[in-house]
Amino acid sequence: MSDLTLVIGNKNYSSWSLRPWLFLRLNNIPFSEIRVPLYGPESKASIMQHSPSGKVPLLHDGEFHVWDSLAICLHLIERFEPPHGWPADLLRRAEARSLVAEMHSGFTALRSQLSMNCRRAPKASPYDAAAAQDIARIDGIWTSCRERFAGEGPGLFGNWSIADAFYAPVVLRFDRYCLPCSAASRQYMDNVLALPALQEWVAAGSHESERLEQFEVPD
Repeated sequence: MSDLTLVIGNKNYSSWSLRPWLFLRLNNIPFSEIRVPLYGPESKASIMQHSPSGKVPLLHDGEFHVWDSLAICLHLIERFEPPHGWPADLLRRAEARSLVAEMHSGFTALRSQLSMNCRRAPKASPYDAAAAQDIARIDGIWTSCRERFAGEGPGLFGNWSIADAFYAPVVLRFDRYCLPCSAASRQYMDNVLALPALQEWVAAGSHESERLEQFEVPD
């Protein structure tokens, strides 16, 4: 039995929960999970039983707790040898860290207007100029990385890394809302969408019973 337990929210909607969950699966690290449905009458109390921040995800590593998606991934790359957390090359690693930090703190227009929704059938939805800027920036990131590193593997920097785990929920957004992107970006999206672990997450999220209207974006 693994000493690791990941506390997550709804798989259909919780993009921040997906990030460390996918990183664990990409690195074949065994763990158990506890799913706490979000925004229900008992949700806050249930989360507070695990997380001092009152948010998910949170990782139980034995008796030790780590919260925040990025902090969890950083803990895992120090806890295990390896996993493949960052590119080996110094400059490539610095770029990957920059892109993860940009995702961690930015793209708020895209994330607020086009929520992750695993069960949504692919269909375009309106968004404003701020979200369009986020979409263009992300497309530029993916295009640039794949034009340089596609020959080295399926991820943004060749091998899968934290960067791919952090952009995976955005891949789902691009796919579900039919967002514009380059051919290189589309190929990267197809690589991510083909991951068995991501397909497992999407299938589980699509079959959840909870429906949160604040995350159901109209066509």
